[in-house]
Amino acid sequence: MRRDAEMATTRLLDVMDKLRAECPWDREQTFDSLRNNTIEETYELADAITDKNMEGIKEELGDLLLHVVFYSKLGEEQEAFNYTDVANAVCDKLIYRHPHVYGDIHADTPEQVKQNWEALKLRKKKRKSGTLGGVPVSLPAMVKAFRIGEKAAATGFDWEHKEDVWAKVKEELMEVDAELEAKDKEKLTDEMGDMFFALINACRLYGIDPEGALERTNKKFIRRFEHLEHRAEEQGKSLHDMTLEEMDSYWNEAKEIEKQ
Repeated sequence: MRRDAEMATTRLLDVMDKLRAECPWDREQTFDSLRNNTIEETYELADAITDKNMEGIKEELGDLLLHVVFYSKLGEEQEAFNYTDVANAVCDKLIYRHPHVYGDIHADTPEQVKQNWEALKLRKKKRKSGTLGGVPVSLPAMVKAFRIGEKAAATGFDWEHKEDVWAKVKEELMEVDAELEAKDKEKLTDEMGDMFFALINACRLYGIDPEGALERTNKKFIRRFEHLEHRAEEQGKSLHDMTLEEMDSYWNEAKEIEKQ
């Protein structure tokens, strides 16, 4: 298995060299031109994982691996770094951040591992921006909020008991209600954000991926809405021709079908 992996890696590096030398499209790519493609590939991998599509996961992992190799080739051409440097750097990082495996530090739970990980990251990089400085600015807001909560919690800044987070959620909901009464859109936007942030922290404390949870709901809504449209078409109607009561009836029908 290890030998096969080495041969496959060498083959991929050789293919990248040839494409970079002979393909007009590959030749003109830069770090900046590939950036959006990399983000898109990451989301495609996320979709495959959500769908539990193993064939899709394999394919999208290959696409992401290609991007790693491509960036490494660009770095090599600029005499900044190469693929070997990238691989060795991540190995060094993993060894450094797993002292409970490679050293004499003890970590018996995943939570202890995460706390050690964040502490070591901060010590190694000595970021002037502090604990939250390593959260990428361009992360989607929901993912960013989750990571902010994780990093803050790793310092001990967290609820003592996970159940306590619900008091915060209820507090934020009450503040949203107050701003709804006041009809101040700017303040309402702030309070909505605070409520989302509290809910995302609740997900973190209960081991739920908020992005994955919301995507499951998105897909559930799409399934039910498509059923509603299909039932309308069977009657020769559009949704605009139907009453809300009729649409609710077919919506509930879709929910019952899912239970079967």
